[in-house]
Amino acid sequence: MLIRAATPAEAATLSELALRSKAHWGYDEAFLQACRAELTLRPDDVTAQRATVAQDGDQVVGFYTLSGHAPEGELGYLYVDPDHLGTGVGRRLWKHAVDTAQTLNLKRFTIDADPYAEDFYLKMGAVRIGSVPSGSVPGRLLPQMAYNLS
Repeated sequence: MLIRAATPAEAATLSELALRSKAHWGYDEAFLQACRAELTLRPDDVTAQRATVAQDGDQVVGFYTLSGHAPEGELGYLYVDPDHLGTGVGRRLWKHAVDTAQTLNLKRFTIDADPYAEDFYLKMGAVRIGSVPSGSVPGRLLPQMAYNLS
């Protein structure tokens, strides 16, 4: 598996992967449509948010984004194609994100997590620091996590 920087031309591919991954958790179509704008990456976002992909052969099977500047950043996305969940793709992307954060001299990064992803982030060493309102669904709260690198 190759982990590499995403290209701006892959923005639509990454956006669709994020929606497929979100749908895996059984969210209905109305919910997914409400999330579409928030899960859509524009070509400029790919570079600005340091999008990184996991590629298996010629297929993108996961990605993350890591934005911000020292001392603090944000893991904005970490999505794995549903067909590759449980295969280690998420862990490899996480490790790469942590290594990248260290290279950027980040002391910590935050994650506004989907509730179904909270356990994954806890297993990776992140801690819950509170809740934040969803940017897509009014009244919905998301777990806010933090990962300390120091």
